Amino acid sequence: MCRSFLEGPVGPGALERALEMATHAPSAGNTQGWAFIVLEDDETALFWQHEADSSWLAHPSHPGLLNAPVIILPLASKPSYMERYAEPDKAKVGARRVTDWAVPYWLVDTSFATMLLLLGLTQEGLGSLFFALQKPAGPLLEALGVPDGWEALGAVAIGWPSPDDRPSTSASRPRKPPAEVVHRGRWGQH
Repeated sequence: MCRSFLEGPVGPGALERALEMATHAPSAGNTQGWAFIVLEDDETALFWQHEADSSWLAHPSHPGLLNAPVIILPLASKPSYMERYAEPDKAKVGARRVTDWAVPYWLVDTSFATMLLLLGLTQEGLGSLFFALQKPAGPLLEALGVPDGWEALGAVAIGWPSPDDRPSTSASRPRKPPAEVVHRGRWGQH
């Protein structure tokens, strides 16, 4: 994850290829209940206006983050899954109400699509950072004309990595070895 970006445009080719990759994510019932709001250049100011406190903007913890020329909001549509699973070929699944879903696949599928976006951006040599929204998304989504039924998972800042970008202190934590996370047949068997 990149927290400091160079000023300047990304260029449409790299961004479009990464977005195209994201559309190939797996999707329950092939619902594809995701969307991406792409804010570029001056449009990112609207995002920061809604998302950041003025005190943080005056003294940001990661000033190079504000240089990101692109901010993407990954959006998930719960109603798309309710509608899709009411269709005849999915009716036998019995997922007609939100409470029928043991796992909210609208969030899972949008997360898959977002991961493919991040991988595509890395493949293009771009830096990116997925981060949580710090304020309720409603006013921002309304300002962007997003219809009801869509929820933001967070935001992705995108740009060319700055030479002064430094990994998060969390990056110094070692990765868990496979023996700690892979269990064969039952928990505790490696």
